[in-house]
Formats: sequence, C-alpha cells, structure tokens
Amino acid sequence: MLTKKEKQLIIKAKSLVDPKIIRGSGALKEVGCVLITGKGRLFTGVSMDLACGIGFCAEHTAISQMITQTNETHVKIIVAANNRGALPPCGRCRELMNILDAKNINTEVIITIDKKVTLKELLPLAWQPK
Repeated sequence: MLTKKEKQLIIKAKSLVDPKIIRGSGALKEVGCVLITGKGRLFTGVSMDLACGIGFCAEHTAISQMITQTNETHVKIIVAANNRGALPPCGRCRELMNILDAKNINTEVIITIDKKVTLKELLPLAWQPK
C-alpha cells in the first residue's frame, strides 16, 4: 500500500503529462516523473520521444535536474506516470539509477497506483560497475 504522500507523488507526476505531437512523428510530455532525493529534495521531468531514436525518458530528465542542481546522486523514491497512472521505469532508467549511486539499489519505485517496489526487485541481476 502507498501512503497518502506517495499517492500525491503520482498525482504530481500525472500533472506534468501534456502530450504534444510534434513534426517528424515525435511526442513530448507523454510521461511525467517525480523523484525525491535522499536529502528530501523534489525534482520533476517529462519525456521526449522524437524521430530517429532521439529523446529520453521522464526519469532521465528528473535525474538530470537533480544532478544539475545539487551534488546528490541518491534517489530515495521515484514515480513515472502517464495519463492512465503510475508505470514502472524502462530498463535504461533502471540501469541509470543503479549506476549513478550504489544506494539507489534500495530506491523505492512506485509502479502502480497502489504498489511500490525497490529498484533491486526490478533489477535482480543488476550490472555492477567495478
């Protein structure tokens, strides 16, 4: 079960969603993301899905904001959502969090409107940098 505060994170992530189709068969803002750092700071991001494989996930945007604005690399909790609700991060986003900070293997990832798991559960055989 999610706490009231965690459910509010889903609502905030959904509020970032405002899909826009752009020229070249791409889309902006189909997914929104909210993360809270280990020190309690909140960052947001949106997806960009563009032609020719250019673009990035909402989680990448939020993590990039965190890195740009702080010295933090630890993500305490993260949620991505589209118009329908919370969804699990893709493999690339899972690996980004894993590589960024060893503590992130315990990041709480909200994956549905009533469930969260740890990154370790989503990435049981995670690649370990030497």
